[in-house]
Amino acid sequence: MARFLHTFTSVVVAAAMASCGGEAPPPAVAPAAPPPSVAPAATSRVDSPPAAPSAPAAPESPKLAAPRPVVTYTGFAMPESVLYDADNDRYLVSNVNGNPNDRDNNGFISVLSPDGQVTDLKWIEGGKGKVKLDAPTGSAIVKGVLYVADLKTVRMFDLETGAPKGEIAIPGATLLNDVAAAPDGKVYVSDSGFTIGATGNLEATSSDAVYVIEKGKVRLLAKTTDLHMPNGIAWTDQGLVVCSSGAPEVFLLDDKGARQGVTTTAPGGRLDGLVAVGDSLLVTSHEASAVLRGKLGGTFEIAIPEQRTPTDIGYDTKRGRVLVPHVLEDRVDVYELK
Repeated sequence: MARFLHTFTSVVVAAAMASCGGEAPPPAVAPAAPPPSVAPAATSRVDSPPAAPSAPAAPESPKLAAPRPVVTYTGFAMPESVLYDADNDRYLVSNVNGNPNDRDNNGFISVLSPDGQVTDLKWIEGGKGKVKLDAPTGSAIVKGVLYVADLKTVRMFDLETGAPKGEIAIPGATLLNDVAAAPDGKVYVSDSGFTIGATGNLEATSSDAVYVIEKGKVRLLAKTTDLHMPNGIAWTDQGLVVCSSGAPEVFLLDDKGARQGVTTTAPGGRLDGLVAVGDSLLVTSHEASAVLRGKLGGTFEIAIPEQRTPTDIGYDTKRGRVLVPHVLEDRVDVYELK
């Protein structure tokens, strides 16, 4: 989806397709073992003292209730990512619209207004005019240009008109997922390193990587399966932060491509989308069905519970809102962050 897929991963799996989507069924639970057999009593009878009263059961921890969205948008086609366009005060939604592996040229970008309107469902649409767009996921904005991850290619569009402005193929990539922009104009893109099999299972390709695009040229920053299927990426005051679909981890990736400050997201794994909010990180977890909040080197907790198939989230810096796409439910929910 941004950062797509285990999003895509889960997503895809869930719908036999989708990047951000359906939830995997819970693991089967083995039936409880029967109590051990009791030997027959001796012939001579001995009365036992009365049993002590059992202690009252400990109260269960209260379950977090999902907050009510301040705005809900519907009518999409596998919305994998939401990006806040601050200059134009609008939300841009990437729609996969089909199998995330397919080069079907039917993906599209929607425009939403913060007041709850879908102002242009197919603002940028694959197959219309000169637009090529197969299965768009994460995106970022640099100097009036919208960069969009699309399978093995990063596509560029004019932020005002939506017109195509070129593309950059990433040789050796399998599934480009998220895009992040640094203040110096560099654009980073993750390759999650898997495809979706015919049965909906993730099939690792070992192409796990993060690339850098600078002045129209692409170079490799890191390529190793130690990235554990990198999905969401975000630029922060500390540098580039990455979350993994294949492990419950977030970490900093330094300018030499080394992982730093690896932190476990204890409430859940199968991570997907990632944004920085102040000095905290928000990350979506398919395993926890939630948006988690925490810091590198610290702990993570559930910030927004009961989120089905949450993928590449965005953040409205003007209103302090979290933008959550639900890839398999064709819906985007907006929450105020408490």
